[in-house]
Amino acid sequence: MAAFAESGAHSGVYSGQGAHLAGSASLADSGSNPDVSLLYDINGLAKDAPNWFDRVMEFVGEYGLLLVMVLLVLWCWWGVRRRGGEDAASSVAALAWVPLAAGIAVLINVPIREFVKRPRPFLDHEGLEVLVTGKTDYSFVSDHATLTMAMGVALFVANRKFGLVGIVLGLLGGFCRIYMGVHYPTDVVGGFALGTAVALLLSPVAMALLTPLARAVERSPRAGWLISAKRTESQEAVVPGARVEPPVDNRDLAA
Repeated sequence: MAAFAESGAHSGVYSGQGAHLAGSASLADSGSNPDVSLLYDINGLAKDAPNWFDRVMEFVGEYGLLLVMVLLVLWCWWGVRRRGGEDAASSVAALAWVPLAAGIAVLINVPIREFVKRPRPFLDHEGLEVLVTGKTDYSFVSDHATLTMAMGVALFVANRKFGLVGIVLGLLGGFCRIYMGVHYPTDVVGGFALGTAVALLLSPVAMALLTPLARAVERSPRAGWLISAKRTESQEAVVPGARVEPPVDNRDLAA
């Protein structure tokens, strides 16, 4: 009887340990991981939101913010060329780095995604409200987060005011990707880090290459308008072959 009682006691201990381990595994699957927990918290907003709002977030997160970012860069370029000045070439060169930084960052992300091979969150976790279907590639690092943040930080290097707006747009884009259920929060943070690193670390090399090119374009009679509108107007004011009158000295010589 004692042996039977002892055996039953041990069985009870093992059963309790097994239940504890099973409970821990279940807790881990249900979102004890902060990355997964935050994913469910943010994506859960999509379940409570109206259908029209989810459609807006889908468009904004997939295409809208990228389009706004491009328009922001064009707006900044238009102001630079209208203002002109001696620093117009370097300013346009810095703006040219914005799309280049985004493209390079995405290219760098290709081997990272293939190395990590992290599945999309909706493939491993149930109950997510997925707003965009057909995502079959890997999740880490987020291309959209990489693109928008690389553009935002590179634009900040060129122009502080426009750059701050670009960075805010990048942060909003990362939130949208989690809201849409297509990325983990760490996918987005990784994209922010990658885009920022490329935009900042490669900026000196890019400026060293792009600034002389922008100055050459500025001197061109055909393409100079891309750099400075004022310089183009001054060039057009001079008619080829016309006699240039010397400047009139208005000083009072009698004095």
